[in-house]
Amino acid sequence: MSFEVVKASLPMFFSGLKLTLLYSFFGIAGSIVVGLACSLVKYFKIAVLKRIVSVYVELARNTPLLIQLFFLYYAFPVIGLKMSASTCGIVGLIFLGGAYMAEGFNGGLDAVPKSQIDSGKAIGMSKAQLAFYVVFPQGLALSVPALSANIIFLIKETSIFSVIAIPELTNTALDLIGLYYRSNEYLLMLVVFYALILIPLILLLDWLERRVRYGTFGN
Repeated sequence: MSFEVVKASLPMFFSGLKLTLLYSFFGIAGSIVVGLACSLVKYFKIAVLKRIVSVYVELARNTPLLIQLFFLYYAFPVIGLKMSASTCGIVGLIFLGGAYMAEGFNGGLDAVPKSQIDSGKAIGMSKAQLAFYVVFPQGLALSVPALSANIIFLIKETSIFSVIAIPELTNTALDLIGLYYRSNEYLLMLVVFYALILIPLILLLDWLERRVRYGTFGN
């Protein structure tokens, strides 16, 4: 183990860290938007769109991100839809993450006690009013644990981006190993930099989950 090698590689790993955080941010933000839209379609039972959403969720959740990226990067250009590696990575992450986020939101909405909905109906609330004033506020709070797990999952999935030559953390480590054959140092750096991302984020999400926990707000 050479700490000189570790020190010399720091600028490259910091560059990979920036890209990992950037792609994770856009991928997760897009996934939340897509997941929320899909859960709204399912909640309001919009006939045609509900079937499309169901097919999308099953397709995205039952195919690996690796295959999805290969399809976006290599198959789409054949039909004239060419995207950069960065765009493919973000689109692939949103495609995969949106399905998981949709299921997380749906689980939260389904967990809202029926008595709450019945009470809303009893005072004459419409379905839209029930959704936005009763179901969604509680459902979103209940879905936080699932959404937190999905966020962590999606950040780790950015390691797959190395297959389409995006220079994020994993690609950086693999390139350096291929050039200098110092596996111990570069794999250690890879672990350390992922820990720098994930450990603070896990603590933050755990705090957020406690803050919005159903029935114990603020405790």
